[in-house]
Amino acid sequence: MQNYRKSDYAINKNSPNIVYRFHNEIIEITLEDYLKENPDKTEHDFAELKALSDQIYYEQDRAESAQTRKDVSIHGLEETEHCATRALDEEWEERVVDIQNRKYAWKALEQLFTVGALTEVQKRRFRLHVFQGLSTRQIGRMEGTSHQAVAKSINLAIAKLKKYFAAQG
Repeated sequence: MQNYRKSDYAINKNSPNIVYRFHNEIIEITLEDYLKENPDKTEHDFAELKALSDQIYYEQDRAESAQTRKDVSIHGLEETEHCATRALDEEWEERVVDIQNRKYAWKALEQLFTVGALTEVQKRRFRLHVFQGLSTRQIGRMEGTSHQAVAKSINLAIAKLKKYFAAQG
């Protein structure tokens, strides 16, 4: 695995593999892994999927760049008597709680992943959908499968998660 300090687009574009970056790990899907998991697919299918993945990352990168370049004029705001934002300490406390909840959820999910309740495909699709916010259609395009198959896989993973957590009390 290479040193990935660049944008998600640069990471994916400069790798021969399809790269998914999460907050605490990077997953690369190699041609060999793809063909092993999808025996009915070809190298050409992988190349198309890689190109689609590159395009999605490129569009995300451009959208992020465009958003960060927007300038907002604050002329005249110095005379405003009321501020529309919440107190900073309230926002900070909410953010801390949110971070803690995400850590707990991630730990629970990692624990579940290690007990073998989910297949590798379910794990990958669940991460992409829940933690990266990709739609089932986007995941389906990236993996070269239907969005219905992706949705079914994610729903099975959720059912397994519910069953596991219900058994844990």
